[in-house]
Amino acid sequence: MKISLKINRSLILLTGFCLVSCEEYLEVPAPNNKITSEVVFSSDETALSAMTGIYNQLYIANFSAGWQDSVTVLAGLSGDNIETIRTTDLSFREFQQNEILPNNDKNLNVWSSAYNIIYLTNSLLEGIANSQQITPTVREKLVGEAKFVRAFTYFYLVNLYGEVPLILKTDYKENSLASQSSKEEVNNQIILDLNASVQLLSAEYPDGERTYASQNAAKALLAREYLYQQNWGKAEALSSEIIEQTSSYRLLDDLNQVFLANSQEAIWQLSPVGRGNLATHTNEGSVFIIHPFFSSLSRLKLSENLISSFQSGDKRLTQWIAFQEKLSVYYPFKYKIRNSTEPVSEYSMVLRLAEQYLIRAEARARQGNLAGAIADVDIIRNRASLQLITETNQAITGEQLLEVILEERRKELFAEWGHRWLDLKRNGKATEVLSVKTPLWQETDVLYPIPAVDRMKNPNLDQNPGY
Repeated sequence: MKISLKINRSLILLTGFCLVSCEEYLEVPAPNNKITSEVVFSSDETALSAMTGIYNQLYIANFSAGWQDSVTVLAGLSGDNIETIRTTDLSFREFQQNEILPNNDKNLNVWSSAYNIIYLTNSLLEGIANSQQITPTVREKLVGEAKFVRAFTYFYLVNLYGEVPLILKTDYKENSLASQSSKEEVNNQIILDLNASVQLLSAEYPDGERTYASQNAAKALLAREYLYQQNWGKAEALSSEIIEQTSSYRLLDDLNQVFLANSQEAIWQLSPVGRGNLATHTNEGSVFIIHPFFSSLSRLKLSENLISSFQSGDKRLTQWIAFQEKLSVYYPFKYKIRNSTEPVSEYSMVLRLAEQYLIRAEARARQGNLAGAIADVDIIRNRASLQLITETNQAITGEQLLEVILEERRKELFAEWGHRWLDLKRNGKATEVLSVKTPLWQETDVLYPIPAVDRMKNPNLDQNPGY
């Protein structure tokens, strides 16, 4: 009992001092960091519990929770994969129409919750650095995990907003007036943090739980980061390292098993246990699956454009998408449980093996290795029960193959972390694709606005062009 109370106390102190909104913590008196450090970082046990608290907060934080204000939903709306059912959902429709106002509450929730997580990781890193009571092995593990989570969070901030404040300390006075850093500087920090995580973390999952950041999770995100930075060689090398670990990861033939807890396709997941109540379903299952009896409560559907992109016989269409007859709409069905208090059976997927095949395929195609790229794409297509490129289009050009890869990414990764929106932006295709469905589209719409309330409180924050 004493151990349990000690762990709970460390979690309460860490979240109490650190987990306040981005606006609020810049205005309150400085917390007594000495007291916090003495308790939370007094032993391996309490320090590890503090990191568990950060994982739990990731499941609550708006941007990462998979719920209505998450990157998955909002960027899905922006990228023409998801649409609103109700015309009265004005905050949603601003994302769908790519006409987001700076005072949009959902946009603020993404921004604020991301900086809350960053503040937590910075607090943990500072606490570890100032503690002499944590063993070297645990110290390395915690630093690696915290830097991974910080890099993960900045990845979405810089790709959604462009130039953002790069905050690496907990000095609330300094943070309250922080100006934006260049995208290059933020991306360099992401790479720096992820490389450190690769060096510090183990490839093993504690107790087999893939909800912990591992060396391979850091490699997977780093492969994606290098792809986005057009470092094709490093992206290919890192994705290959993960793909070659066949004893740990494999594509599952049964698509209904992909999103189960600790599935062999999972590289990193978030557990709904982090929600902190009796509910055990994922937020994605709850937000996307239309209630069988009270369909009027549902707010989101898949776009007709996405549905029409699937070929007949594609297993992803038949197993990852469902149709609701009363509303006559299609909805994501990757997660099968809408509401449950039974033992957890599904975790929210963050990083998975299929993306690594598509990262390697694109990296290889960009380097002129079309045969290697086709082989990777065909692995994904074969699992979906589609005809292989090697059988139907052996004369495919590099540009045509890149288009195929982009489409395969859309169909494989829909309703997962806004991949389509980010893919259109980084490939310079957002205007070409989205101006057709959005009459008021402007090229500046590729960035979300800096929230108005933060700019009112911090005069050093510039607004993105077009807002």
